[in-house]
Amino acid sequence: MTKKIGIVTGGGDCPGLNAVIRAIVKAGGLYGWECFGIHGGFDGLLTPVQAMPLATKDMDGLLIRGGTILGTANSGQFSAKTGHGELRQVPQKILTQAKTNFDALGLFALVAIGGDGTLTIAQQMFEMGFPIVGVPKTIDNDLDATQTTFGFDTAVACAVDALDRLHSTAQSHNRVMVLEVMGRYAGWIAAYAGLAGGADVILIPEIKFNYDAIQRKIQTREAEGKYFTIVIVAEGATIEGQGFVTSNKKTCNDRETRLGGIGHMVATKIETRSKKETRCVVLGHLQRGGQPTQWDRQLCTRFGVHAFQMIVRKQFGFMVALNKNGMMGPVTLKDAINKIRRVDPAGELVMTARALGISFGD
Repeated sequence: MTKKIGIVTGGGDCPGLNAVIRAIVKAGGLYGWECFGIHGGFDGLLTPVQAMPLATKDMDGLLIRGGTILGTANSGQFSAKTGHGELRQVPQKILTQAKTNFDALGLFALVAIGGDGTLTIAQQMFEMGFPIVGVPKTIDNDLDATQTTFGFDTAVACAVDALDRLHSTAQSHNRVMVLEVMGRYAGWIAAYAGLAGGADVILIPEIKFNYDAIQRKIQTREAEGKYFTIVIVAEGATIEGQGFVTSNKKTCNDRETRLGGIGHMVATKIETRSKKETRCVVLGHLQRGGQPTQWDRQLCTRFGVHAFQMIVRKQFGFMVALNKNGMMGPVTLKDAINKIRRVDPAGELVMTARALGISFGD
């Protein structure tokens, strides 16, 4: 009897999702397994079921294609995190209906590709009896159980390209340019891109900032004859004594709080204090789109193949992870969602930036 694997992509879209799907389908096909894609996130397992067969011949061109052919969702009936990461139990009736449909499809296992929220749902489903394996996806790079997540490298490349372009216009007009990037409660995108893109100020959630420190940096550059300044700010960065800046129009009960707006706030304050023309660019969803980098392509392929191998070994309730030795291995879903991976304020990355004179606004 042919064994069947279900594949679902959850949370925000991300470069490399299709590459993981491709790897699972191709690896499974060589062993005679069938794969089915669940459409629209976990809600695709509810009645009416939204599933379609995925054949090896359908995988052509997916390695370099952004987004996900299965569609995804970061809200809905399967939301397991709301607000600022508060845990929420998926209703029992929803899990029961999904399990009934899972069994009706004749699936041997389910691969859940996603970040912290998606894997939290996966853990609850595993506790419900689903044979499930996780694959770490998030441009935020904030899963502590793996050395890196796919999508992060592509997002950083996008941010660095933006900084490169902002340098020329900032220098031409002697302006301060502020670039707001994603990352939620972790500053990995801002820190890596700021270092690689030559930012003068990097503002991240892990280090509270104040405007006096930013103003000092601008004045120091002016004294050196450098009349422009580049600032990169993570969406989750906060001012000393204040909370997160959010863009939600209303309170949502089925999704996490939408961060954003800190870039414009910082730009306005800098212009008021420095009297220098200051502009803000919000990179937003550009970081999620486009073709994945070569690093993400090979990482996604390795994640996908290893996920299939874990299913063959019946290692359910685990997530594929890249360990410190650069090798793939399993970690429990429970451990994968136990802790957010954040930038160490005293770590090598921050210390390297400080050694170059980059300010973190503190």
